[in-house]
Amino acid sequence: MKIKTIHEQIRRDFWADFECEHCGHIVSDVCGYDDSYFHREVIPSFVCPECKKTAGDDYRPLQTKYPDG
Repeated sequence: MKIKTIHEQIRRDFWADFECEHCGHIVSDVCGYDDSYFHREVIPSFVCPECKKTAGDDYRPLQTKYPDG
């Protein structure tokens, strides 16, 4: 899964729609945390509820809005 659209962000907390790279299924209004760990480790491990796949090896994490630390 990858972030399709971020709807709202308050400091590091955000709510976004996620899209599956494999089948295009969209999961709406998912809560997330904007730090490098979440973008590198958590998002690629999301399992698509439709096709049951995770992100491929070509997944590229987004940059955080604020620097870590």
